[in-house]
Formats: sequence, structure tokens, C-alpha cells
Amino acid sequence: MSQAISPSAREPYGLLRVCRAWEVPRSTVYARRVIARSGPRPLARRGPQGCMDDAALIEKIRQVLAASPFHGEGYRKVWARLRFAGIRTSKARVLRLMRAAKILAPVRAGNPHGPRAHDRTIVTERPNEMWGADATSTLTVAQGTATIFFAVDHCTAECVGIHTALRGTRFEALEPLRQAVREQFGQYREEAASGLKLRHDHGSQFMSDVYQGELRFLGMESSPAFVREPEGNGCAERFVRTLKEQLLWIRTFETVEALRVALQEFKTKYNREWLIARNGYLTPEQARLKLTVRPEAAA
Repeated sequence: MSQAISPSAREPYGLLRVCRAWEVPRSTVYARRVIARSGPRPLARRGPQGCMDDAALIEKIRQVLAASPFHGEGYRKVWARLRFAGIRTSKARVLRLMRAAKILAPVRAGNPHGPRAHDRTIVTERPNEMWGADATSTLTVAQGTATIFFAVDHCTAECVGIHTALRGTRFEALEPLRQAVREQFGQYREEAASGLKLRHDHGSQFMSDVYQGELRFLGMESSPAFVREPEGNGCAERFVRTLKEQLLWIRTFETVEALRVALQEFKTKYNREWLIARNGYLTPEQARLKLTVRPEAAA
């Protein structure tokens, strides 16, 4: 139409006049001409490609996964480890490439829950304000099923105590608390952990008179989760998943003592190297160090 001759002026109308009359941007006309000549371009992310192309980046992602001391890490932690290595890219791009390469960590779909689970966050702002206690079990070759008790900090997600025994009694359930109180407060005595809350489920060990009496002796406040709502004890439940995926499901233990040694080694490794997304991809030890005010610094 722009090349058509005006009957009055005897000159072409021109693209500018035609676009004004049709209320169409000239850029649209130019873009349509490019598409008509070369065909439609494949869909891709707009903007610059980044520090490297997709093939090179997916290779770096595979190297990160291979070098990680843990199994099944998701795209967020892969993205964080890339940043630590000096490779800056977006989470969305890492997710897209890992999905295309079929190396995303498997995710289990959850079930909808009502408001009984908890209406607010269970994560605290400072360490040693609330701990979460729970138990799981695994099979040993020579001695059968062993029960594992542990405690985690709701702020830093740090494992503050872990223990295993052949019989999961109420007395064995107290061992992670004994470890944690000695390590975090320096001594095990009356009112040593005054003001600290302990979140736990309604298991018989945790609800027993012996366990609850020990909490009162230490100055802890018992904070049981809602019945059949594991979200209320979500920090401990998340640690259970990590413990199973990174240790219990991939190793075989001959005796309970071998399991106990492996659990202590895993506790150290987890606290020093496991990245926590809600803590800005810091490890539990780094998060505690960042949030703990040293007396000399405060002075």
C-alpha cells in the first residue's frame, strides 16, 4: 500500500503516511518483513546470553552436581554453588537447563492441609530460641532396626544433637538434648536452657513423664505440634528427609555402633557444608556465626 500512487499527488503514499492512517507502528511492518524473508525464529529468552552458552553452562552444572558432597540437590543450590564459583546466571535459566537435561532432583507432591498445621512461621529470628526434636529408624545388618533421635535449631537448621540406639526408649530420646545443651550452653545443669522452646510431636518418648520432667529441669518449654500435622514440626521433618536421602538410604550399616559413628560424622558434615536456602545459602555453622553476637564485638 505504501508504494501505491496517489491519484491526486501522483506520488507514492509512503510507509509513514500509511502507518499513521492504519495506526500501526512501522517497527511492526519491518519485523513482519524480516519474518517473511527468514521465517519465524525459535522461542528463546530475550536479552544477552550471559557468561556462557547453554551447552557450556549445563556442563558446569553437571560438574557442580558431581563435586557436591550431597545427593539430589535442587536447582536453587546448584545456582548458589555456581555463584560461589564465580559463574553468575539466573535461577530460571538453571532450572530450564536442568529440566531439559533431566537432572532435576525428584520432588514429592504434598497434600493440602487446613489452618491447624500452623498459621505463622515456625522459623525463629535467633539461634537457641526453639529446637525441634524427632525420631526416625533404619535397619542394621547384624542387629536389626535402630531408632535415631535428633534435635535441630529452628533458626539455622543446624543439627545440635543426634543419637541412635537399638531400643528407642524415652531415656535414649534425651541423649540429643544432653549433647546440645552441653555444646550450646557449656554445661548440663538445672535451668541451663532457660527460655528455650522444644518443638516435638506426640510420640510416646516425647510425651513421657521422664522426657517432660527433664525439659522442666533444663528450663525448656515444651511446644508439641498439632496431632497428625507434621508441618508444625517442619524443621525437624525436613532434616529427616535430608538425613535419609544423604545417608540412611545410600549406605549399609553392620551394627548400631557403626551407625552411631556415621551419624556423628554426618552431623559435622551437614553443619559445615549443607546449604540452607532460607539462610541465604549459608551453611548452618555460617548462619549461626553470622547471627550470634560475640561479647567482645558487642562491647
